[in-house]
Amino acid sequence: MIETLAIASVAIGITLIYASYRDIRERRVPFRTWYPMLVIAAPLAAWTYISLIATDVRIASAYILVVAAFCALFYFFAAYLHLFGGADAWALIFITACIPLFPFEPAYGYPPFAFFPMSVLVNAMILNLATPLCIFGYNLLKGNRAPFPYPFLGFPVDGARIEEAFGFVMEEFSDDNGVLQRRFLSLRHAIRRMIAGERRMYTRDLKRFPDEYRTELSLYRRAGTVWISYGVPFMIPITAGFLTALIMGDLLYTIMTIITGGIS
Repeated sequence: MIETLAIASVAIGITLIYASYRDIRERRVPFRTWYPMLVIAAPLAAWTYISLIATDVRIASAYILVVAAFCALFYFFAAYLHLFGGADAWALIFITACIPLFPFEPAYGYPPFAFFPMSVLVNAMILNLATPLCIFGYNLLKGNRAPFPYPFLGFPVDGARIEEAFGFVMEEFSDDNGVLQRRFLSLRHAIRRMIAGERRMYTRDLKRFPDEYRTELSLYRRAGTVWISYGVPFMIPITAGFLTALIMGDLLYTIMTIITGGIS
């Protein structure tokens, strides 16, 4: 079973790295990207579940139920709450379905509940926390100022070339009798729009449909600079979370163990 999961991990790991590259370059990952990986990983995953059932039906049933629940949650979060993109959801679903167990013992040991997809998700979220700190450091060096917490979430770009950047516009602009008015979108407003399924202003749309956004583009040019979110694809933290889970294990468990003196 270990060899089976190890082979599936290699196939998924290579695919995640390629998907991250596509997401950075194009901000989209076609579904066909997963086909070669599934050809390799799906049969190996099926064999893993068969082996689990043959070894212990109760443990196998527990893992299958947890896998089904996680896959359903990832789909729900993407399709209905719009908390992350479709490609991110499929990546998490395929990881969950194909590698429910750790392929081998990581450097810092197994966490109490050795459910590999949970460690991938936890690691991805922890590693993703480093991005706002890096963005804040960049703004600090550049002298970019904005109300909290916006310096942690984005940075200003040239309004005349905003369509060349990647990210979501963080400001709203209007023309009040010839006077340009601007204000930052509140996080509550942005989250409400995401849950309602309403799209935020994406810079890529400005490039793809310039005629539809003539008014907005004109206001952005008048503004000089426009704050946008950093737009780092979540596929990158997922990939990093996957690789660190394989090599190191569950980062949260490792950190807590080190703090409590469990690892020297």
